[in-house]
Amino acid sequence: MSEKQLLLGDHAIALGALHAGLSGVYAYPGTPSTEITEYIQLSPLARERKVHSRWCTNEKTAMEAALGMSFAGKRALVCMKHVGMNVCADPFVNSGMTGVNGGVVVVAADDPSMHSSQDEQDSRFYGKFAMIPTFEPSTQQDAYNMVQSAFELSESLKLPVLLRVVTRMAHSRAVVTTNSSIRDCNKLNPSENWRDWVLLPVNARKKNDMLTALQPKLHELSDKSEFNIQNKKGNGKKGIIACGIAYNYVMENVADMQEYDILRISQYPLPTEKIRSMASRCDSILVVEDGQPFVEEQLLGVLPHSIEIKGRLSGALPRTGELNPDNVRVALGLKAHEHAEPSETVVARPPALCQGCGHRSVYDAINNVIRNKYPDTKVFGDIGCYTLGALPPFSALSSCVDMGASITMAKGAADAGLEHAIAIIGDSTFTHSGMTGLLDAINENAAITVIISDNLTTAMTGGQDSAGLNKYEAICLGLGLDRNHLHVVEPLPKNMDEITRVITEELEYRGLSVIIPRRECIQTLSRKMKKQNAK
Repeated sequence: MSEKQLLLGDHAIALGALHAGLSGVYAYPGTPSTEITEYIQLSPLARERKVHSRWCTNEKTAMEAALGMSFAGKRALVCMKHVGMNVCADPFVNSGMTGVNGGVVVVAADDPSMHSSQDEQDSRFYGKFAMIPTFEPSTQQDAYNMVQSAFELSESLKLPVLLRVVTRMAHSRAVVTTNSSIRDCNKLNPSENWRDWVLLPVNARKKNDMLTALQPKLHELSDKSEFNIQNKKGNGKKGIIACGIAYNYVMENVADMQEYDILRISQYPLPTEKIRSMASRCDSILVVEDGQPFVEEQLLGVLPHSIEIKGRLSGALPRTGELNPDNVRVALGLKAHEHAEPSETVVARPPALCQGCGHRSVYDAINNVIRNKYPDTKVFGDIGCYTLGALPPFSALSSCVDMGASITMAKGAADAGLEHAIAIIGDSTFTHSGMTGLLDAINENAAITVIISDNLTTAMTGGQDSAGLNKYEAICLGLGLDRNHLHVVEPLPKNMDEITRVITEELEYRGLSVIIPRRECIQTLSRKMKKQNAK
């Protein structure tokens, strides 16, 4: 029997995947995607069915493990935030060439306005680049339905499918009506056609031709898709193409619009016939999409130049940041709603490291060394809550680019002649993408000091398991680090003299050293103590 549930967009995706017969979810935590995997990990149905749901070391290993599950004939879900798509790009793009056996759905959670990210990249480009179908839900009900349709499409086409959501979809709630029946998991059925999975050039060339030849069918499926809906509401010559969540922003203003035709696009590649059909009645088309001008750019090559294409590129909508009902309203030529101006007495409150956080003591020690001994020292940062060390009161970081870049950038700066370079990286980030950089540094005995700030968890995304827990010394030594230049300290104010001394001594050493300040995240410790006290 179907039922109604109030679900986050992320939870709707997770539940839809479970109801589609999911056998495994592979993910690395990253806002706004994290809640998908967490929902599955806590699901009684997932436990009953023994759905695999352990966090992966990074997004590349997640994608590859999902392909392995697909090879064995079972359905797999891969989840990450948009920048994680860069990490898994190699297996993701190649998965369009290998194809799939069991269905594979890859969820990319984009972050327009960069609420917790380094950039605003739009994952729809990855779907186009890999030449695979892409879905983009407009509602939480869509998210639930689409992930099930995506698995069916994946197995019918023998291709992976990309599901793209944005922050507002992932982290907002709505009522979702769930299925009355739940699909069984696929039975074990390993692929027998090894040539599909061995991308030697002789096989890959054939697979590339097959994938390219499949593209007209993908366009046809988009034109016929139930998720690409033509709403013929207009009585004039104006059209709107609204993608994903942006369709909601258009519909919030629809009562004030009389002259517009509206086409919702939630499945790609572009439904070109539907677009041309609408364009035949229109002099202008406004493209409303939350992200980069993915559709708008393509329309310039699809439609006659006589039709005016408006959107983010034309300036009708903001070029960057999230869309909202108000800026969409203005783009539609409607009068903006009045809003109260924010009070000038409200003071900005930037994020800060928690009181009692071990990272604080690490930055205090680093700043003591820089201030008193080596003022020319540069500190290369990384992705994690410790990135907040770039802000006051510490203002300690010189860079923060991407996961794992601290070690390799510090090494590059040392190669250039910088005498005192510190790399600071978190425990989870180190195993995600710092180990290879450390191996480069070890192989050249680079004159840098690497600080692996270990708080025993993946703290920034809510305290998920850290892949290298209690293994960091062994990893460093296994990669070839000199044992004499490996130190473990406890980052507490009372130990400040010791930590400062160790950092100073290792900066004076003209080779590679690793310091591991280790103390449990204050947030996970607090939650652990509450559970213990409750018992």
